[in-house]
Amino acid sequence: AAAALAELAGADGITVHLREDRRHIQDRDARLLREVVQGAFNLEMAATPEMVRIALELKPDLVTLVPEKRQELTTEGGLDVHGLEKTLAPQIRALRDGGLPISCFIDPRPEQVDASARMGAQAVELHTGSYCERFGTPREAEEMVALLTAAERSASAGLSVRAGHGLDYRNTHRMNEIPELEEVAIGHSIVARAVLVGLERAVIEMISLLGR
Repeated sequence: AAAALAELAGADGITVHLREDRRHIQDRDARLLREVVQGAFNLEMAATPEMVRIALELKPDLVTLVPEKRQELTTEGGLDVHGLEKTLAPQIRALRDGGLPISCFIDPRPEQVDASARMGAQAVELHTGSYCERFGTPREAEEMVALLTAAERSASAGLSVRAGHGLDYRNTHRMNEIPELEEVAIGHSIVARAVLVGLERAVIEMISLLGR
């Protein structure tokens, strides 16, 4: 129901994270969403054999590989594609052989962009957590430079550029400064805003901040 309302309000797609511990959503939720979502269905998941099997069954429009730690409340940083190339290679190969487009959720660093391209990803989602944490501080500009540089490098490598994590109604407007950025994934702040104004209005307000 929430996915349908978000799309009716103008969202281009829905992103869900099926964790190994099933803390966020359950397998049944993912199956139902695959049937209901009219726009892009983006499945965030860890690069494990179990999750690869599920993704190959669901056939999402995009698979976003993210790191997972049992004790975290939510994803705390980007996937270390550069340091885990050998571990990730079999899972990425299986997803690609299954015809699924792959995005890597990475910190905005050159080595992570380059590794994502080498591994055969079609897209990257730049982790905006550090930018959001430093928004309104003297280090905000530094984090924006990192995002701008990573986005340019990603596009030059033929990767589609996305961004997400921690974006809210105060800090999202600066994403409009990144020419290569095609999409943002925003969840928590929209749902929190929806408690006060309703989901449709919360989505519409966020879309307006993105210049849409």
